Amino acid sequence: MNSAEFGRRVLEWFDAHGRKQLPWQEDPTPYRVWVSEIMLQQTQVATVIPYYQRFMARFPDIRTLAAAEPDEVLRFWAGLGYYARARHLHQTARILCDRHDGELPLDSATLQELPGIGRSTAGAILALAAGQRQAILDGNVKRLLARFAAIEGWPSQSRVLATLWDLAERHTPTERVADYTQAMMDLGATVCTPRQPRCETCPLAEACAARQQGRVAELPASRPRRDLPVRTTRMLLLRTMDGEVLLERRPPAGIWGGLWSFPECTLESDIVDWCRDRLGLTVIVERPWTVVRHSFSHFHLDITPTPAQVTGQGGLVMEGERFVWYNTRHPDGRGVATPVRRLLAALASELRNDGNQRWLEW
Repeated sequence: MNSAEFGRRVLEWFDAHGRKQLPWQEDPTPYRVWVSEIMLQQTQVATVIPYYQRFMARFPDIRTLAAAEPDEVLRFWAGLGYYARARHLHQTARILCDRHDGELPLDSATLQELPGIGRSTAGAILALAAGQRQAILDGNVKRLLARFAAIEGWPSQSRVLATLWDLAERHTPTERVADYTQAMMDLGATVCTPRQPRCETCPLAEACAARQQGRVAELPASRPRRDLPVRTTRMLLLRTMDGEVLLERRPPAGIWGGLWSFPECTLESDIVDWCRDRLGLTVIVERPWTVVRHSFSHFHLDITPTPAQVTGQGGLVMEGERFVWYNTRHPDGRGVATPVRRLLAALASELRNDGNQRWLEW
């Protein structure tokens, strides 16, 4: 099947079956498309839609996003995960206001110089919002093309990736580029799925090499397996008699960067000494809660939540904007990571139940 026929079939399928009512399709400005593409990285459409709608209602344009405080941006992102995406959005918005008059440049090379925008994201912005002939290669399109051409190897390997980019460039048409780009995303997400693909409904089925060879289930090759390391930490649930709990803003870089979390120490630390020396707090340590595992793409984190009653405090935790006493009875919606949000909910539940220990079920 040549590229012209490939494109024709994809567009015919899109006209009949493609998604045309997604929120970012209603007014596909470069800004709206950019935000949607960042949110959709490693996240499914159904999950993204309510986050996108809330985010756009609060930050309707680049200048509004740039003027916001980082903590507010993270608050509207909390729960989507991969928080570097939110930090990059905010950072890029400020760069755009400083250097590009508050507009996204409609040039692939310039876009790729901005934080969080790679080749495929730049291509999607320009194709969907500006109608430029730009190829994309997100995870769904990688899978579709790897099967169509029976490309061996894991798609993120440099050799395989180069081959897939060549195919993506070759098959991208010159007409109706926005529709074609959305169609390829939709085909990968709804038809050429990772498991149990619906080959009988695919417009490319008769020319798909993987189908002809009976290898749909094995292509593309999976990422080479490796056992994820396990890290441990102790989260200190430091509470006052009034029910307030101490939260600490995490550093900008690293996991949950910029979000609010509980102070952390190692499992071996003497908690009383640690709180006195690091925080200036006198505490009575209570029984630890059940260990909670939170998994990232590259490691597991085993969290030991440990409550402690604050009986006296100095001035260390009041220095600067690093710490805050958080009222669990009246949540303020600040940006917190998923396990922290669940722990805060458990603390609030414990207070409602007259201090009876609530064991977490995750």
